[in-house]
Amino acid sequence: MRFFLFFAVVALMFASLMLANTHLYWFIPAGIFGAITVYGVFDLVQSGHALWRNYPVLGRARWLFEFMRPYMQQYLVEGETDGMPFNREQRSLVYRRAKNVQASEPFGSHVDFNEARYEWLNPSLAARENHAETFRVQIGGPDCKQPYSSSVFNISAMSFGSLGSNAISALNRGAAKGGFYHDTGEGAISPYHRQGGDLVWEIGSGYFGCRDEVGNFNPDKFAENAKRDCVKMIEIKLSQGAKPGHGGILPGSKVTPEISETRGIPLGETCVSPPSHKAFSTPLELVQFIGQLRTLSDGKPIGFKLCIGHRWEFLAIVKAMLETGIKPDFIVIDGAEGGTGAAPVEFQDHIGSPLRSGLVFVRNALVGAGIRDDIKIGASGKIVSAFGMAAAMAVGADFCNSGRGFMFALGCVQSLSCHTNHCPTGIATQDKLLQRGLVVTDKAERVYHFHHNTIRALAEVVGAAGLSHPSELSPSHLFHRVSATRALPADEVYDLLPSGVLLDKPQNTTMAKDWARANSASFAAN
Repeated sequence: MRFFLFFAVVALMFASLMLANTHLYWFIPAGIFGAITVYGVFDLVQSGHALWRNYPVLGRARWLFEFMRPYMQQYLVEGETDGMPFNREQRSLVYRRAKNVQASEPFGSHVDFNEARYEWLNPSLAARENHAETFRVQIGGPDCKQPYSSSVFNISAMSFGSLGSNAISALNRGAAKGGFYHDTGEGAISPYHRQGGDLVWEIGSGYFGCRDEVGNFNPDKFAENAKRDCVKMIEIKLSQGAKPGHGGILPGSKVTPEISETRGIPLGETCVSPPSHKAFSTPLELVQFIGQLRTLSDGKPIGFKLCIGHRWEFLAIVKAMLETGIKPDFIVIDGAEGGTGAAPVEFQDHIGSPLRSGLVFVRNALVGAGIRDDIKIGASGKIVSAFGMAAAMAVGADFCNSGRGFMFALGCVQSLSCHTNHCPTGIATQDKLLQRGLVVTDKAERVYHFHHNTIRALAEVVGAAGLSHPSELSPSHLFHRVSATRALPADEVYDLLPSGVLLDKPQNTTMAKDWARANSASFAAN
């Protein structure tokens, strides 16, 4: 029985060859069955796959089903709220808003309201109608000479290289039309980022776009790019949610002439992004680097992005801010559930703080140190809906970023092939033939509509709570179910610190131990 399919294919091949004597078109099935026969013979003699050797031809069906499994699961098996990383309901919401069609759902929610961890925003009897155009936030502290008025919803960091040229162009054109910013990712500013949209230039440990021949930070190259009119803010990437503490390698085969020019790296040579920065190695050096970048950019907003890890390390940065008086204009918290690119499973599943935990911690650290008013907080990590934004802003965020949400707006079908260069929708690939399927003008409109309709939905959500702007959201507006019979407002779920307490009475807080361990002169614990 193990060889039944193989022998059946051989028999069909010979039968087709015999019938070809009467009708030439039988050579077609003969050729097909002949090719399968060759595969079967190869399976019998090869030694690398035991399953193929024991089940020639038939054993390859397992590979086919493995290949088809994500698609079959997504289209035939999963329910509206079952799928991961994003379920069908979330994807459908983005698709409909991107296509500018009705996004309402009939016949009630698919969510279990009694499930622990279910959240909701309390509505007000004094609900109001809001105008989404006002949902912006001014980013720039006391030392910033060129503050930026940012939308509360923007495109998260995705590099040219991880995404193709058409995808980057469509994102940037959509951002230009909608008046929101486009984070470049650490791959530097490509020609496709310069389509009229506002940019946040992200600088990673590879210093792409501002590096010298050996990969060190180059102030002159930084100043040249930072002073571009399209660059509105600069973001230092300390770590990213998908793989915090993990560097990256760009194989030489992927370093095309375009990527070589954009990143400032040799053509065809493997490029390594180290796990940590060379320009600074202590909290004090980090804030001094922030001050240096602010000067070199003529006073544009400077911030950093990280996924929270050792808490004393972030508190050490806070102490360095207090000692030097140098503060970032913004901090973006990247949740461990984030990640548009590929990462080791261990890092995806078990390294780094989830967004909510990191966001509340950073809010507490800045409020407790009395410097929250000078620093805006961004939130990034699986945010694709107005409620996701409202929930993040209720517990500390001033604005939100989304990566995969805007990928869905471009047409991503969650095929989970981002790392293979074979993205079927032409988004996460450098294959020109696959990229051809992504029409920039059409997808730019979808990016614009997704942003516009999501902000409009946020205006309705905030208005339902009786508020006029998302900045008025507070932890008391957000309720969190802690069991099937009990729910609490977020200010009772989370231990939120009052202003200045870390300066006056740190011993009375939950951060006492980490605050004592934090040392502005070193990332190591005291």
